Amino acid sequence: VQLQASGGGLVQAGGSLRLSCTASGRTFSSYSMGWFRQAPGKEREIVATTTWNGGSTYYADSVKSRFTISRDNAKETVYLQMNSLKSEDTAVYYCAAALRSRVYYLGSSYNNWGQGTLVTVSS
Repeated sequence: VQLQASGGGLVQAGGSLRLSCTASGRTFSSYSMGWFRQAPGKEREIVATTTWNGGSTYYADSVKSRFTISRDNAKETVYLQMNSLKSEDTAVYYCAAALRSRVYYLGSSYNNWGQGTLVTVSS
């Protein structure tokens, strides 16, 4: 499956952004989907994931209550709504896919990656 992320940009602290990731090439509903991020000088970390039908979600503690992952299987798109952004949310954000047979909340399950989209939060 090919993944194309978009929606990054520059936003002030406290603001909001919505990232989108559109899939092509394989049946979208065959995959759990996730958002990850990598800040400068840091390792890539999991942000949020969701099962193939959106029925279950997982969030990193650092983004709980601020970020929401959702998906629209008809549009083959997964979203990440980011509210109350903080400077520490600055990173390149990646979407990724994992076969639905794998554990959706484990980063190691994800082996299909899109290109990143940069989110910069100014304080």
